[in-house]
Amino acid sequence: MLGLTEVVDKLDRTLQGYDYELPPDRIAQNPVIPRDSSRLLVVDSPPSHQHRLFRDLPDLLQPEDLLILNNTRVLPARLYGRKSTSAAIEILLLQEQAPNCWLALVKPGKRFKIGDRLEFPSKSGREILYATVIDTNPGTGGRLLKFEVPQGQSLVSILDQFGEIPFPPYVTDSQAVAEQYQTIYGTRPGAVAAPTAGLHFTEELFQRLSDHHIDHAFLTLHVGLGTFRPVEVEDITTHQMHAEWVELRPETVDKINQTRARGGRIIAVGTTVVRTLEGIAAAQNSLDGCIQPYCGEINLFIYPGYRWRVIDGLITNFHLPRSSLLMLVSALIGRERLMKLYQDALEQPPNDFGNRYRFYSFGDAMLILPSAVQK
Repeated sequence: MLGLTEVVDKLDRTLQGYDYELPPDRIAQNPVIPRDSSRLLVVDSPPSHQHRLFRDLPDLLQPEDLLILNNTRVLPARLYGRKSTSAAIEILLLQEQAPNCWLALVKPGKRFKIGDRLEFPSKSGREILYATVIDTNPGTGGRLLKFEVPQGQSLVSILDQFGEIPFPPYVTDSQAVAEQYQTIYGTRPGAVAAPTAGLHFTEELFQRLSDHHIDHAFLTLHVGLGTFRPVEVEDITTHQMHAEWVELRPETVDKINQTRARGGRIIAVGTTVVRTLEGIAAAQNSLDGCIQPYCGEINLFIYPGYRWRVIDGLITNFHLPRSSLLMLVSALIGRERLMKLYQDALEQPPNDFGNRYRFYSFGDAMLILPSAVQK
């Protein structure tokens, strides 16, 4: 018979250990207004936590802390159009593979054959964007599409005329406008999903953080559809993480080094930031957390037992069952504790504003302070 520790360790690496029941009415369909009025579950030590509001963040961090945020911007990546036969089609752009050649998920998939020519009318109806199916992608079930773009332009530069911002698949009844699914600091288009931990920030909150001598810096990871895909292997250690394009610029590296030198802490805003910083450290074989500027792909999969190199704490939303993101957060505070925190959030009564904890992209957040992180 397995001892208790062995059972816990086994569940840490088993898919069923990351399952939980979420009532459908707890999946947030709309964001709160203002953004920083969302609830915040604060994990402040190994045994304790508290319930606050996101706007309390300046009082929960320390002077000289550094927030690292992902400045990607969500593309209007969902396009509706037709084939040359006039059959209606829908695509979701995933990733640019070559100039103006994009991997895309397509509906209805069986109708997209190599050589097919596709038409996407603009929102105004005055222009048409053309594309040709040039390859299939068995790994995603998608297609590789070559777009015909005016010379000197890119597909990204004209997408606003043709596409819509794709809300996550579990947001099915929303009155949110597209800009509410963007962070206020997103400046680099390329994502098909928002880095949702950053959706809670406002200009006023940034000013209050600055008044408390809490600085921030940016990196870029263009979030792909893999973010929403559940892990499908029972032994999670055999899961193959999807590759993601990231960029870490010298000015952010300098801020990280300066923060460490003066005893400050690195607080990642979102799992995309964690994957970027820790993935770069792995790619550069940095054991002490010292990293250099980087531009390229990473595919680090983080689960319990991981040895942290760069980050000290994390701000994150509540994640889907059986997702790689749930496993990443478990690596910070332990799977068993994380699942108990999720259950506690579900059982919490409404706060003074009448809000219960809300989950996923438009939902509430969790702050894991360095004092609560497993060493």
